[in-house]
Amino acid sequence: MRHSLTLRIGPATFRIGSAWAQPIDQLKRLYADYPDVEGAIADFTVRLQPTSAIRRWVRPSIFITGDHGLADAAPMSLAHGLLAAEMGMNLQMALGWRRHLLLHASSVEKDGRVLVMTGESGSGKSTLAAQLSERGWRLMGDEFALLDLDSGAILPFPRLVSLKNKAIDVIAGEVPGARMGSLLGATAKGDIRHMVPRADAVARMGEGGMPALLLFPRFGSGPAERPVGQGEVFMRLTQASTNYVALGEPGFAALTRFVAQVPARAIDFPSGEAAIALVDRLWSEIA
Repeated sequence: MRHSLTLRIGPATFRIGSAWAQPIDQLKRLYADYPDVEGAIADFTVRLQPTSAIRRWVRPSIFITGDHGLADAAPMSLAHGLLAAEMGMNLQMALGWRRHLLLHASSVEKDGRVLVMTGESGSGKSTLAAQLSERGWRLMGDEFALLDLDSGAILPFPRLVSLKNKAIDVIAGEVPGARMGSLLGATAKGDIRHMVPRADAVARMGEGGMPALLLFPRFGSGPAERPVGQGEVFMRLTQASTNYVALGEPGFAALTRFVAQVPARAIDFPSGEAAIALVDRLWSEIA
C-alpha cells in the first residue's frame, strides 16, 4: 500500500495500509498521542484498496481487507475512509484475536475496578462510556472488552469512540473540538463522528483492572433497573463474544468465572444524566 501507519492500541498492534492518503492522514491526526511504534511487527494488517483499478480515481471505492477479510463485504466511499480503517481493525480483532476473550462491550475504570457495559447497537453503551470518561472514569474501550483468560482482569483497548446520530451533539457539547473527528454523514449506520479518549486512557492502556459490575443498558425508557440472573448473563455474553467458540475450554472457564463473580444489572434510561445517576447509585452499592 502506498500510504501506511502502524498503531498500537492496548495489547494489539495494527499496520494500516491505504491506496489513498486521506484515511491515513485522518488516523494520524486522531491517534497522534498514541505510542510511536512505526516499524514494529504488527499483529494484524489492514488494507484499504480500490475495488478496481479505475475506482482508485473515479468515484473512489474502498474494499476492506487484511489478514482477515469478508469476501462479501460491501465497499465504502473514500469519504468514509476513516470509518473503513476503524472497521478494518475491528474485523481483524473479531476474526483473529485469541489471547483474550473478546466481549462486544464498552468499559470504564475507577479505583482499579471496571464497569463493563454491553448491548445491541443503539443501546447507548458507547455514549454512556464517553460521558463517564469525562466525569472521572478512565475509558478502557468502546468496541471490545478484553477479558484475561487467567487473571479475569479486563485489559484496556482504548480505540476511538464511535458516536452515532443524536449522541454526536451530546458528546460534542462536552468534549473539546480537538478531540473530535470529522462528521461522516450518511453511512450505513447514519451519521458518525469519532471521539479521541482522554490522555489518561492512552497513557495507562497497559494497565487493566478487575471487573466489578456488568450493565445491560437500554436507552429510551425508564429510568429503571433489574438484576440479571447468571443463566441469562452467560447466554447474552456468549452472543456478545466474537471468539468464545474459537477459544474452547479456556474461554468457557474465563466466562464462567466472570459470570459467577460479577454482579449484573439491566438498566433503562431516558437521558444520559439519568443513566449516570443510575450508574453512580449502583456503583456505590457494590463499593
